[in-house]
Amino acid sequence: MADKENGDEEMPRAAKIVKTLLKSMSVSEYEPRVIHQFLELWYRYVVDVLTDAQVYSEHAAKPAIDPDDIKLATQTKVNFDFSQPPPREVLLELARNRNKMPLPKSITGPGIPLPPDEDTLISPNYQLAIPRREQPQADEEMKEDEDAVVPNQNSNLNPPQEQKADRQQNTPQRVSFPLTGKRPREI
Repeated sequence: MADKENGDEEMPRAAKIVKTLLKSMSVSEYEPRVIHQFLELWYRYVVDVLTDAQVYSEHAAKPAIDPDDIKLATQTKVNFDFSQPPPREVLLELARNRNKMPLPKSITGPGIPLPPDEDTLISPNYQLAIPRREQPQADEEMKEDEDAVVPNQNSNLNPPQEQKADRQQNTPQRVSFPLTGKRPREI
């Protein structure tokens, strides 16, 4: 009757076995999806073992899979898919060798050690291109008027001094500065 109350009568037989296994291991509280995860793992494992057993049977030219093929497939699965931890003696020897090396001395004082300034976001890592000021628009209008008065004069024949002055005006000035200043408070 307890099975009817818990809804176990609708469960497949394999799910009931998983639930019984969990109870036998003293697991009283678990999510219902745990049973489905165990079933998926179980089915995948069985399919892999039977597929390997079929390959071994075909290789031996047997008409059907026999228990020896299943044993070989199971042993292969255990040896290659599940890693065994190394013996305790090996782990202790590795720990002794590692513990022989002293820890490095702490260079910094107490607190969290920070990376150098050049590796942080507070160092100057960009440059601003500030264009130089150009002449007022009134001067440009005067030049346009002079060009209109002398139409035959070629504009490419500027004296070298004027060309240098034009290049200096168009070249941006580069400035960089650190971001260590205080930010204004938000209201």
